Amino acid sequence: MGESGAKPVCAEESLALLNCVTQSPFDEDKCLRLLHSLRDCVLAKKVKKFSLAGQEKQETKSIDKKA
Repeated sequence: MGESGAKPVCAEESLALLNCVTQSPFDEDKCLRLLHSLRDCVLAKKVKKFSLAGQEKQETKSIDKKA
C-alpha cells in the first residue's frame, strides 16, 4: 500500500461483507458466500492482520504511555 491511491488488500471483499451484514432483511446465505470470498482473498494474499486507518498510531501511543 506504499503507492498513493493503492487499495488496501481484500478491501472489496471486506466492504461487501460489512455491507451485507447491515442489510435488512439479513441474507445469511449471501453473507456466508461473501465471508468465504474474503477468506479466500486473505489466504491468497497471506494477510495476517487487518487494522483501521490511524489504528496503528493509536496503539503506538498507548504502548508509549505504558512504558
